[in-house]
Amino acid sequence: MPLPKQRHTKSRRNRRRSHHALKEQILGVCLKCGQSVLPHHLCANCGSFKGREVIDVLKKLTKKERKAKEKEMEEAREQRGEAESLNMERLSAK
Repeated sequence: MPLPKQRHTKSRRNRRRSHHALKEQILGVCLKCGQSVLPHHLCANCGSFKGREVIDVLKKLTKKERKAKEKEMEEAREQRGEAESLNMERLSAK
């Protein structure tokens, strides 16, 4: 097997490794439920993509799980409604 003729310096090694760092993932917000979602992916929580429902998530759940999920989604809608009304009040105050 061939062997390297000379040893690589620390700076050369570090310059090569400068591109190995992990980047922080950019997350968006689901328009329907408000959960964080990767860009260009459908929401795992509610099954929607770009504001429209693509997959019926509740269909795959049992009756007990479905009831809990519906309650959770309703609470999220109420919280978003309160947040939106606060934002409108701030905008009107300016």
